[in-house]
Amino acid sequence: MNTEPVAAFQARVAKHAALADPARLRIVDLLTLGDFSPTELQAELGMPSNLLSHHLRALEGAGLATRHRSEADRRRSYIRLAAGALEGIAPGVEHGATRVLFVCTRNSARSQLATALWQQVSEIPSTSAGTHPADRIAQGAIDVARRHGLDLVNRLPRRLDQVAGDGDFVVTVCDNAHEELTSLGGVHWSVQDPLRNNTEEAFEDAFIDISRRIHDLAPRMHAA
Repeated sequence: MNTEPVAAFQARVAKHAALADPARLRIVDLLTLGDFSPTELQAELGMPSNLLSHHLRALEGAGLATRHRSEADRRRSYIRLAAGALEGIAPGVEHGATRVLFVCTRNSARSQLATALWQQVSEIPSTSAGTHPADRIAQGAIDVARRHGLDLVNRLPRRLDQVAGDGDFVVTVCDNAHEELTSLGGVHWSVQDPLRNNTEEAFEDAFIDISRRIHDLAPRMHAA
């Protein structure tokens, strides 16, 4: 009888061992929605920083979580769920929304791509907005969307205060917007800004990151 390689089996054992702790399981549940800074996790869990650090090291060691620096405040870091970390063991549906609102600074790339991707996989309405919207959609976003069968040509950037409504499930996809909108609530996806390098590869990387997150979140949402 064929069985999985020993290394793969041991990796699964490490993940299950890490998730056996209630605090670490709660952290992972939160990370299935979006990215959190250690300070935000402390606030969510009511946990001292030294204990949180212990749990985060365990999750990183088990291959369940990774961290990277904020593009806005470089002193800040975000914890995210590692790609493929929870295959077959992710939590079920638990969040209701009348609409999903994706927010970034310029509303010219990441939030527009997220909205277009969401509309492919969910019946829950979605829209996007920016804290400081640009005049037009970035050409790189239009191009990467077209390569993946999506059309952003007729979309226009809009200001957050013109779009936000009661019942919105807010997803910030930009560190700057998330750190500016401290009272907005919702969840955060720390997606790298493709306009920093403004290359085809940068937009492709952002698209893949957002697409993975969309496909992880959509099954957990239901129409309110």
